Amino acid sequence: MFSLTVRNHFMIAHSLPGEVFGPAQGLHGATFVAEVTFRRRKLNENAIVLDIGEAGDVVGGVLDGLNYRNLDEHPDFAGELSTTEALAQYIADAVAARVRDGVDGRELAGIDVTLRETPDAWATYSLDFEAE
Repeated sequence: MFSLTVRNHFMIAHSLPGEVFGPAQGLHGATFVAEVTFRRRKLNENAIVLDIGEAGDVVGGVLDGLNYRNLDEHPDFAGELSTTEALAQYIADAVAARVRDGVDGRELAGIDVTLRETPDAWATYSLDFEAE
């Protein structure tokens, strides 16, 4: 399995109602480093997983829709908790929707999204694609 990873960061505000979230129940900000890994079983005819510029553009486009936003007011999170894990899944699904229509995107085996809140804490969501 081959992989290509691109990184970017974004900043959000949100609250996480529920006792389990302690002080994060109140409105607060978070800065995430997003690492998006594209997986492919075989390299394409150019010996790459996906064009690195295209990968960066796709990830950047998805993160632009979140950056500097209050997720409590974001329509895609209405009635949903915007935990780190849920954000990782949201980003994976959004990236997949943008990349899967391309020639190389149809050959991807999956996408992994890791969101790092601090150097010591992160969450990852893996989205596997059906073999075509």
